[in-house]
Amino acid sequence: MNLLHLFHAAKYLKSVQIYGRLWFKLYKPKPDMSSAPATRSIKADWVTPCKKNPSLLSTYCFQFLNQEHGLNSVKDWNNPQWEKLWLYNLHYFDDLQACDAENKKALHLDLIGKWIEENPPGMGNGWEPYPTSLRIVNWIKWALDRNGLPDDALYSMAVQTRYLFKKLEYHLLGNHLFANAKALIFAGLFFDGSEAELWLNKGLKILSKQVPEQILGDGGHFELSPMYHSVILEDILDLINIMRTYGRILPVIWLSSVEKMHFWLKVMCHPDKKTGFFNDCAFGIAPDLVDLEQYAVRLGFSNIESPREGINLLMDSGYARLQKGDAVLIADVGRIGPDYLPGHAHADTLSFEFSVRSKKETPWQRIFVNSGISCYGNSRERLMQRGTACHNTLVVDGKNSSEVWDGFRVAKRAYPLGLENEDKGKQGLWIRCGHDGYTRLKGKPVHWREWCLKDNSLEIKDQVIGDFSEAVAFYHLYPGLVVDSRNRRIFSDDISMTYETDANIIIENQHYYPEFGKAVSNECLVVKPIRDEYYIKFKWDVRCEM
Repeated sequence: MNLLHLFHAAKYLKSVQIYGRLWFKLYKPKPDMSSAPATRSIKADWVTPCKKNPSLLSTYCFQFLNQEHGLNSVKDWNNPQWEKLWLYNLHYFDDLQACDAENKKALHLDLIGKWIEENPPGMGNGWEPYPTSLRIVNWIKWALDRNGLPDDALYSMAVQTRYLFKKLEYHLLGNHLFANAKALIFAGLFFDGSEAELWLNKGLKILSKQVPEQILGDGGHFELSPMYHSVILEDILDLINIMRTYGRILPVIWLSSVEKMHFWLKVMCHPDKKTGFFNDCAFGIAPDLVDLEQYAVRLGFSNIESPREGINLLMDSGYARLQKGDAVLIADVGRIGPDYLPGHAHADTLSFEFSVRSKKETPWQRIFVNSGISCYGNSRERLMQRGTACHNTLVVDGKNSSEVWDGFRVAKRAYPLGLENEDKGKQGLWIRCGHDGYTRLKGKPVHWREWCLKDNSLEIKDQVIGDFSEAVAFYHLYPGLVVDSRNRRIFSDDISMTYETDANIIIENQHYYPEFGKAVSNECLVVKPIRDEYYIKFKWDVRCEM
């Protein structure tokens, strides 16, 4: 462990995160095996929530994170040979919310019983607060969807909620504490009596502080990951759903957050309605924009604003969307996340993603993409995927713009400088920003970048002010796009672009990570400026024959 990295990571932490880690490690609450409270009568119909992808393939056979395992023995619930995140998913019970769940009721009942029998209270991965929180919510959702729960499951869920109540994740905060509070609210409404009211009030009290802190003024979730933003948006929709089901008054801030969060997500999505990859982000984990919009409509929300043509700037989050004619650019011009909670942050400052409109059956084509993630944990691959070179931005002297390390930690980190933007009409949409992430190096270099988007061209200029030895910019292409370096052309069946530059360019074969456990080959333009600044300009005409 690098002690300097540890120091620069720890100095940003809140005191509750520091002493909370020690408390969380040492405190082992005794499970309360008292009888379960009675269940509460509902006041309104439960609205169908977002559906998950099926993960229970057959009896005790599961696929998570593109990896398949069979649950063949009691020990497999905590099999040390399998990834921790895979095991967490095993305990979530997301398949109860799968799109084909109505055809698997008997399998689900059997699986619930098996979990209760083979996971003694307080033992193993399944009783850690985060999987416990997600499982409680999934069991209650399943019960409200006209399935009910057997007595042993009701009893187990009460024991799980009591255990969670005693071991909330204050040492982690963020989306983990949000999930804990959501589970307490779900259980507090599902059950009746004074104990259930205690759970409910605790969950509501936590969210009364966490919602205004975690949901920024522009609607973004403060961890600045479109994936986790979508998770939290689904959480708020679920909370609105269950509060209405049990006839409770809704906090105004929950209702106002829904529209702001939807608009934020639209800004961060390509025209294909899938998110760009900024910070920890992958497909297949959170519901996508279409599913969330449809869920919101079922709950009575309508007229959610969409991004306009021109510049849409998310000031609190530090993201910008430039949309002009047949092109959309999404740029990161902000911080990597909250200083005390950078666990899902990447060294991706001043990176961007880009799409243009196609002339064929696929309306839009992604062109430049950040690389995404395929794993969590503390592996070399995880560190590489968080690094600057896996994003469409500039690396100075071989270093990351923010010091990502140890899977979920950041030491010194980049902060944005001097953001400017202007709609120049026919001269295009223009945005410029710098960051100080490399000032920790000997020559204290500062990276400045500007984008100018016109009707059929995108020009990018990078400048490094200060002493440095080498700067390298990366432009990762969406899989399927091919580079013809002789003619300086990027093309596929649908798109043809040309590029010009005053820098040297080589083409590298790399990988794009659209989902956990999945890697797809792609090509990357590696730009090596001759001086301390360079430009690269891309041109296209999607209406011509190719």
